[in-house]
Amino acid sequence: MKELDQLIKDFQSLESSDLLLQLAQFLVWTLFIIFITWLIRKGITRTVTDNTMRYRARKAVRLLSYTLIILLAVITFTGKVQYFTIAIGLLSAGLAFALQEVILSIAGWIAIFVSKIYKPGDRIEINNVKGDVIDISITKTTLMEIGQWTNSDNYSGRIVQVSNAAVFKGNVHNYSTDFPFVWDELNLPVKYGSDIQMAQGIMLDNARSMLAEYTAFAKEHWKKMVKKYLIEDANVEPTLSVKLTDNWIEFNLRYVVDYKKRRLTKSNLFKQIHEAVNATNGKVSLASATFELVGLPELQLDIKQRP
Repeated sequence: MKELDQLIKDFQSLESSDLLLQLAQFLVWTLFIIFITWLIRKGITRTVTDNTMRYRARKAVRLLSYTLIILLAVITFTGKVQYFTIAIGLLSAGLAFALQEVILSIAGWIAIFVSKIYKPGDRIEINNVKGDVIDISITKTTLMEIGQWTNSDNYSGRIVQVSNAAVFKGNVHNYSTDFPFVWDELNLPVKYGSDIQMAQGIMLDNARSMLAEYTAFAKEHWKKMVKKYLIEDANVEPTLSVKLTDNWIEFNLRYVVDYKKRRLTKSNLFKQIHEAVNATNGKVSLASATFELVGLPELQLDIKQRP
């Protein structure tokens, strides 16, 4: 603070003629720096073919020119080299405030690799964006987006860049780090009067036969999860629950599936279960939200002939 107060006093003690001379020198040197910066940026535009490198190089040159102009102002109006420390301190504080998002992004980049939050190839959801990680740079994570206007786990076709700072600001959902499977559910309505035991057997048998490899692989991965984390042992076998509603018996089939094949697996399960139900010759029937009129009230008509 003493050096800063001395800097202000030295500036106030300058005579008007000295101040005008120093101002003129400052303007001449500033114009020179701007001219040199303009030449360098033009040269970068002509010689650098990569768009990303050209953009970053032009930005770096512009930032360097601003720094030189600030240091030139300090030297010109004070004439003392010791004020470099003040200028550097003020400049550092200003840059830290202006680039706080960039600094936080770099810290996020370090955290991603050190803590292994996610890696290229993982499917994650971060900052309300879901997708597969295709690149992790020092400030940005690039995702191949999934969902949005599509109602499935297919790619939308957009590439999204998310700041690495998002790992500190919200939740990061990873579908594939330690347990590359997810639980999914399938609901089937069955008519009252159907053979319930047969319906249960159809759903569980088809699920177990189709998902046998997934289940065995999931068991091995879950054992590693139990050893690594404080988590209870979970049942990864297909399970079936029954719920009675006003219109039908609702069967809920829960199973473990590869996170990248969730939609395809559900589709195949629906097809196989539907074929098996049709083969029961009416012993098991699927219900639907339709209405059947079983009777009409009696109507009395009084028709009078006009005179």
